[in-house]
Amino acid sequence: MSEQLLIVDDDDVLRMVLARAFSRRGFEVVVAASVAEALVLAAQRPIDRAVIDLKLNQESGLGLIGALKEAYPAMEIVMLTGYSSIATAVEAIKLGATNYLCKPADVDEILQAFGTPTGDSVIDTVANPPSVNRLQWEHIQKVLAEHGGNISATARALNMHRRTLQRKLQKKPVLR
Repeated sequence: MSEQLLIVDDDDVLRMVLARAFSRRGFEVVVAASVAEALVLAAQRPIDRAVIDLKLNQESGLGLIGALKEAYPAMEIVMLTGYSSIATAVEAIKLGATNYLCKPADVDEILQAFGTPTGDSVIDTVANPPSVNRLQWEHIQKVLAEHGGNISATARALNMHRRTLQRKLQKKPVLR
C-alpha cells in the first residue's frame, strides 16, 4: 500500500499540480481547499503525510496542524506558504509541523523537507541577509501574532497609526 498524502491549498492550480506530481511519485493523494474539507478527508482515511498552505482564504493552516497531529501523531507535515515569517515558522514547528517551506517550492524540495525533520546542521547559510523591508514585515507579523491578530493593539505596540498598519498588512510580503 502506498503512502497517503493530504494536500491542503486554496490555490486550485497549485493543488492539482502538486497532486499530479506526488501521484507520479507513488503517493495516494487526497486534496482539500479548506480546513473543514481537510478534516473530513482525514477522518475518512489514515494520512501519513500532509502539505498544508499557511493561508487558506480567510483561515490559517496553522489550526489544522494540531488537529491532524492529534488524529495521527506520526504524521509528517510540511507547512507551505507565500507569506513566510519567522513567527509563523516557529509556531508551525511548535504545533508539530515537520518543516516549513516558502513558495515557490517544487515537489523535490517538499519531499526533502519531509526527510529532514531534525534539521540539517550543514545547510548552506544565505550570503544575502533579508532587506530592511522584509525584517519590518516579519516584525509586524510577530507583533500581530502576539496580540492575537488585533490590529489596534498591534498598532499601539508598534507606535504606529492603525491605518498605516492596515496598509502595510495589505501588501504582499517582501521576499528579500
